[in-house]
Amino acid sequence: MGESRQELLAWLNGLLQLNITKVEQCGTGAAYCQIYDSIFLDIPMSRVKFNAKSEYQYLENFKILSNCFRKHHVDRPLTVEQLTKCKMQDNLEFLQWTKRYWDQYYPGGDYDALARRKGTGPGAAPSAAPPAATPTSARTSTSANTGARRPGPAGVAAGTAPRTASRQTGAGGPASTALQQKNAELMETVQGLERERDFYFSKLRDIELLIQQAMEEEEGGLLKQIQTILYSTEEGFEIPVDAETEAERDFEKEGAGEEETF
Repeated sequence: MGESRQELLAWLNGLLQLNITKVEQCGTGAAYCQIYDSIFLDIPMSRVKFNAKSEYQYLENFKILSNCFRKHHVDRPLTVEQLTKCKMQDNLEFLQWTKRYWDQYYPGGDYDALARRKGTGPGAAPSAAPPAATPTSARTSTSANTGARRPGPAGVAAGTAPRTASRQTGAGGPASTALQQKNAELMETVQGLERERDFYFSKLRDIELLIQQAMEEEEGGLLKQIQTILYSTEEGFEIPVDAETEAERDFEKEGAGEEETF
């Protein structure tokens, strides 16, 4: 029998400094990525999306995790399709297995989860949260004895730090910082939408080629209707540059005698 949901969530939040309240939330893949980063310390955490809101972004996180499994020969199949549905049972079983793997291979010492993801993530715990979890009580006591804060830069008096911080804040202003953060979020959203567009366009392209092959072999009313739908456009419609270039390349391979319309 593995740990209960409450025990797993307590361990997970302590290790990663998060405030995850349900096992289902692990279905985004972000928490799994950082658990294995605490073991191997080589997952590109800057690419892990803790703010993922769509299944497409979940898949990107699991792609990073899959690369980690392949690199370190982790002998466990990733049932991505089930996990990304964010169902409790599937994620509970995988989280229990992950906890057992972590108990066996965690290298020991403290793991600074906030520093690894540079303080990002919607569930980030406040700075006063307890130190990162360790596999045994002995490690916990060791980290407690060595958890003193590091001193500030040499030559900087403690009393001058607040004044310096206030001057830096006043220079740009909170409004400017908020605008920059909002702009970065919008840019990330746009990039995700563009990738998602190209992703589905490539699927439609594969379907189109299959229909063309089937129509060469036999005439079918249904296939003709599907092809008409695929070729229909709306005013202002533009084919993505990459997809259009690929379509032209396929057209040249199929021969000049066969016509394609986009």
